[in-house]
Amino acid sequence: MTMTNRLTRVLGTLMGLAALSTAPALAQVQNQDNTPYGGTSGEFLLLGAGARGAALGGAYAALATDVTSLYYNPAGLAQMARPALMVSTYSYVAQTRYSWVGLAMPLGGGARAFGLSGGSFGFSEQPVYTLDSPDGNGQTYSVSETFLAATYSQNFSDRFAAGFTAKLISDKLGSTQATGIAFDFGTNFHAMLGERPIRAAFVILNLGTNLRHDGSGLEAAVPRVPPLGTQDIPQELQPARLRASSWGLPVMFRVGVSFDVMTQGQNRVTLLSEFTQPTNTKPGAGAGLEVATSNVGNSGFSLAARGSYTIHPDNNLDPGNGAGFTTAQSTSTFSSNGLALGGGIAYGRGTWNIGFDYAYRNLGPLGGTNFLSFSLGW
Repeated sequence: MTMTNRLTRVLGTLMGLAALSTAPALAQVQNQDNTPYGGTSGEFLLLGAGARGAALGGAYAALATDVTSLYYNPAGLAQMARPALMVSTYSYVAQTRYSWVGLAMPLGGGARAFGLSGGSFGFSEQPVYTLDSPDGNGQTYSVSETFLAATYSQNFSDRFAAGFTAKLISDKLGSTQATGIAFDFGTNFHAMLGERPIRAAFVILNLGTNLRHDGSGLEAAVPRVPPLGTQDIPQELQPARLRASSWGLPVMFRVGVSFDVMTQGQNRVTLLSEFTQPTNTKPGAGAGLEVATSNVGNSGFSLAARGSYTIHPDNNLDPGNGAGFTTAQSTSTFSSNGLALGGGIAYGRGTWNIGFDYAYRNLGPLGGTNFLSFSLGW
């Protein structure tokens, strides 16, 4: 059996597994929509890392072999050739901000790798409005969601790598706080189809504990319920602390494929596709394209242009109200919602390399957002 036939069978098996994984979701859509919209906590864990991944619409798990593999696919970390640091940030919707930082280094001559990462999301102090004080009661509150993570990845052969990430999560809302732990698991299969690299990835994100908030913000004054059969006599309210419900994390399953459709010298054109199955919304899919050239004119500069389109369901919103696919931004067959574009520039000298990446992503009714990231390798 030729190598091409073997790879075809492997990829056919991978796509078959992906199709099987969608069967429960498709059956659910056909019968009844039980999707738990808004039924998870810590959803900032899905906001991504780095402008490169954002420009590719999240269809990046198979191609991620740089610092951002700490987020997208821990298995890709083992393919890093040298240590690197990345910082990324962007202004999200409603005056919120999300920032991410990652540091990774290869170990054991490149057979394995280790990395640390962290992310934060939230907004600054805002006035507190209540029914008794609709114009504000003079108090303020803020939201701060953060995570710290450690990742280990290893090459088990020249074609297969696997890795995992452990996260510590903190979610502060006003004067309440919840903490939890979560784990990511990823694999990366990489080989050659003829003379062109092809990669496939399976990733599961955010398997972990539920988050339950507690703190002084749950303290309240409640009336005491009289014993059954006794007279209800008015009395002073009694101090109590409410017990909040616990909510699961936004678990996500990814399966992705990337293929270099053209490689010529220092030039490369890569196609990517990915299917995602989250627990807090319906399944989605996306496709992306990256065109890159390295060491332009032996100057040390490298350039890349990226674009993608991600198909997301309408999140149970009524298209008739302008919240679905048929909005002013769309036609009956195409919506600019889910469109992402970006590019990057890098400069290398000796063992040092610095890079800057930018991405713009259309979030539909929520508008667009800009992603910025800076990387340093040595």
